[in-house]
Amino acid sequence: MSEQDLKAELEKLRAENNALKKGASRGLSLKVSEKGGLSVYGLGRFPVTLYKEQWNKLLDMAEDIRAFMAANDSALKTKVAAGTSKEE
Repeated sequence: MSEQDLKAELEKLRAENNALKKGASRGLSLKVSEKGGLSVYGLGRFPVTLYKEQWNKLLDMAEDIRAFMAANDSALKTKVAAGTSKEE
């Protein structure tokens, strides 16, 4: 490869890297895993992956989860930044 080709390849890789970084900071994203589960990215370091039936059970409990969180608000922590938590 010539020096010009190497520079072009490096610039292309930098652009891809920047695009990936921007995508990671934009929030949550969804993906179908290799095994057919639904993965949610952006909540933490690793994705949360459940199968369709599991997501339906969890979503059906949304009101119960919110009520439980409200009832236990003083014991629950809020994540402020990566690797830290804040007690409310």
